[in-house]
Amino acid sequence: MADVTVCVVGLGYIGLPTAALLASRGYQVHGVDIRPDVVATVNRGEVHIVEPDLDAYVRAGAASGKLRAFETPQEADAYMICVPTPFKQGEGDPQPDLDYVLAAGRAIAPLLKPGNILILESTSPVGTTEQIAAVIAEAGVDTSRIHIAYCPERVLPGRIMVELTENARIVGGLTPEAAKIAGDFYRGFVAGDVLETDARTAEMCKLVENSFRDVNIAFANELSLLCAKLSIDVWQLIGLANRHPRVNVLQPGVGVGGHCIAVDPWFIVAGNPEQSKLIRTARLVNTGKTDWVIEQISARAEAEKARLGRPARVACLGLAFKPNIDDLRESPAIEVAHALIAKGVDLVAVEPNVTRCDGIALADFDTALEQADIVTVLVNHREFNTPAVTERLKALGAMDFCGAL
Repeated sequence: MADVTVCVVGLGYIGLPTAALLASRGYQVHGVDIRPDVVATVNRGEVHIVEPDLDAYVRAGAASGKLRAFETPQEADAYMICVPTPFKQGEGDPQPDLDYVLAAGRAIAPLLKPGNILILESTSPVGTTEQIAAVIAEAGVDTSRIHIAYCPERVLPGRIMVELTENARIVGGLTPEAAKIAGDFYRGFVAGDVLETDARTAEMCKLVENSFRDVNIAFANELSLLCAKLSIDVWQLIGLANRHPRVNVLQPGVGVGGHCIAVDPWFIVAGNPEQSKLIRTARLVNTGKTDWVIEQISARAEAEKARLGRPARVACLGLAFKPNIDDLRESPAIEVAHALIAKGVDLVAVEPNVTRCDGIALADFDTALEQADIVTVLVNHREFNTPAVTERLKALGAMDFCGAL
């Protein structure tokens, strides 16, 4: 491994942990990011994202010289693309934005040599790996001599450094040979099974995994809306239903966030709208749940304003897209907070995992509760569900949208 060099393009929530893990396993790793501050931070042996144990990996990689960060791709034996794949908002359903992925392919193309491995890890619509091959070919590279594959990440924030090695990986090659060679590369640092297939199947597999979750969460969120209408405690209902040996209803929440479950289903819908009606409906249910939460809090705030003769102060507990992490990407709680502020609500938020959030005033837990007329629980962080805190929130009549109480 010591003589294998890997270039990881994109040092975000997946790229940086992957680069740091590879460096710990003896690979020479060139991390690449277009943000100069990120490059400087990594080269100091520091991190710009919060993830358990990541700081130790990066610090060790930088100290050993096995991990170096650059603003442009560097020559390597294997290239991994781990850049964002957001979607474009406009009229109609969201559409995938592959600009970062294709730009990474174009930047790597001049460095490619026969026998190199090129792996796309970014979650992408079906056919994206073929588009990468096309842009490389346009740059004059003989793609028949490059091993091009797709291998999606399958990790949970908060457990990334563990799951990068323990989880099974799906490796889809543009050719069987590419799948085998890329698969062998992953077997060098992955303890879980490495399963080989074609690129389109691997791309679809990643989208299916997150769409499956989205559809099941949508069922729980729709139940919560029905129960609100019927004066039924949805949490008790789900607990009772789940006593059936073949039923496992998930927990409802404010919506669905993060860069995977809230995004990936649209990649399927965009390419196949007529064959993905259930997946599209689930997305609409989950985004609609966020709108419903905004309406509930707004109505309570208006009632309090009429009673108090001044704007009600609302405390929102939790802003991350899921419990116990600092990741705010696509967070429905953030959407709720911004919408309430836009409606003129006097709002303060408590988010124990971040120190700042643009456009939203943050406070510590005790200060927020002392000042608030209305308390809402949007994210079930561990800090909000200890017995003492739960009793305090119940006594305040907190609006619980995530089952914390």
